[in-house]
Amino acid sequence: MYSDESIQYALETTQVLLEPDRRIDTFGTTVFEFHLISELMDSINEVRIRRGNIEAARPMIVSPHAEDGLSFEGFGEQAEGFADWLRRQEGTAAFLKYGFNFKQWDIQESVVHDPIDDVRERVLKQVTDSNNPLNAVIEGVDDTWEISLLRFTVEMIQKSHGINVFDFKRRGLL
Repeated sequence: MYSDESIQYALETTQVLLEPDRRIDTFGTTVFEFHLISELMDSINEVRIRRGNIEAARPMIVSPHAEDGLSFEGFGEQAEGFADWLRRQEGTAAFLKYGFNFKQWDIQESVVHDPIDDVRERVLKQVTDSNNPLNAVIEGVDDTWEISLLRFTVEMIQKSHGINVFDFKRRGLL
C-alpha cells in the first residue's frame, strides 16, 4: 500500500491538461477515454503514455455507511489506498454520501523516447483533433498513475455535483 505522502505527492503533481466537455451523468453511466502521460523515473526523455477508459457509474444515495459507497473495478492497491486517504480527509463526507463505482479497462501503454514537452503537445493535438467530448489528457506520476487517474475522476465528480443535485431535486429524490 502506498503511503499518505506518496498519495499526496501524486495528487499535488497531477495536472488535467484537457478536460472532457461533458460531466458525469446523474442517472446513467459516464465513460471517459483518458490519455495519461508520465515521465519514467530515473530516465531522461522517456515518457509512458497510458490510454484507456474509466467509467463512473451513476451517483446514488447510499446507506449511512459512507465507506461502503466506493468501489473500484480494474484498479490495483492504489485505489484502495486512495479511498482510505479520501475517507480521512475533512470535507469529503458530502462527496462520499453519493457513492460511486469506478471501473477502468482497455488500458494500453507505450513508452516513447522524446522530451515530455513534445509528448504533451503531440498527445494534446491528437486528442483535440479527435473531437471526442469524453476525452481527457492527464499528466501524472508514473508509479502512482492510478492515483492521478482517480484525482481526475474525483474532480469530474465535484464539477458535476451541482448538476446532479439539481437533477435529484427535480425528480423529488432529495
